[in-house]
Amino acid sequence: MRYSIGIPAFKGRFLEECINSIVSQTFTDFELIIVNDCSPDDIKNIVEKFNDPRIRYYENETNTGAENVIDNWNKCLNLANGDFFVLMGDDDKLGADYLFEFDKLINKYPELDVFHCRIKIINEKSEEIELSNCCPEFESTDDYIKNCIEGRSEQFISDIVFRKSTLLTNGGFFKLPLAWSSDYVSAFIACGDKGIAYTSNPVFLYRKNQFNITSTSSLELKRAGIIGMENWITKYLENTKKPSQLLKTTFKKYVKNNKEAFIQQMVGRKRLNGFYICWVNRKLFEISFIDFYDLIYGKLFSKKNG
Repeated sequence: MRYSIGIPAFKGRFLEECINSIVSQTFTDFELIIVNDCSPDDIKNIVEKFNDPRIRYYENETNTGAENVIDNWNKCLNLANGDFFVLMGDDDKLGADYLFEFDKLINKYPELDVFHCRIKIINEKSEEIELSNCCPEFESTDDYIKNCIEGRSEQFISDIVFRKSTLLTNGGFFKLPLAWSSDYVSAFIACGDKGIAYTSNPVFLYRKNQFNITSTSSLELKRAGIIGMENWITKYLENTKKPSQLLKTTFKKYVKNNKEAFIQQMVGRKRLNGFYICWVNRKLFEISFIDFYDLIYGKLFSKKNG
């Protein structure tokens, strides 16, 4: 089998639309694995609407939860039979030619293990509201990491196709709280020293909505996920024989900007209590006294007074 698509399912609101976009693929050599993470929604009933032998349905005995959602990602991966693996969000959609376009890309770059595509951003009505930036057709791993941390290469896991054997060799998807930044680190690791290929065809549709992890989860856990990615990149730069100096400089700015953004968001949402949370947990959040002075007194207060 060429492709396995896994859905770690919890939300039923857009699931039927999601599944329909998968079973309607023009490239048909795939299987669809759906793992119900003890959802309060009637996931099984939604799946049973589709009489398609390519669909395999499973139910978890206990809920992995949003914080440990990577466990369900990896369960989908371990159930897969295909040579390549796609992890699908239960509220997102694939364009009809998603697998067809990726198959062309894989055939053009057969030595690579990671492939991604341009992204259409849709709203809750499936209306297109944004389009991600274009990326080069091929990037070295250094350039790919640099473009990701600069925000030029946006991704949401389902826009990436992995060679399954590479993911499994690496121990599956990289576990971080809420899977926050796990898609990036998992792709960085899978790239190895080979790099990544890209199609400019926007065949993945990411749905912005009030119910996904991006919109609902805690800033504290997101900060923990970002720190996990920063720690991985730090080790990558230490262990790479000739890391790009431009990547080093970009990464230093990235770390500084993340601290600033986190404190501003915490203070903006929770005011003095947010500042208190940052201060009490400064070691956990990897924020120094100098960071507080620069980012709170030097910027937030000066903006307020100005």
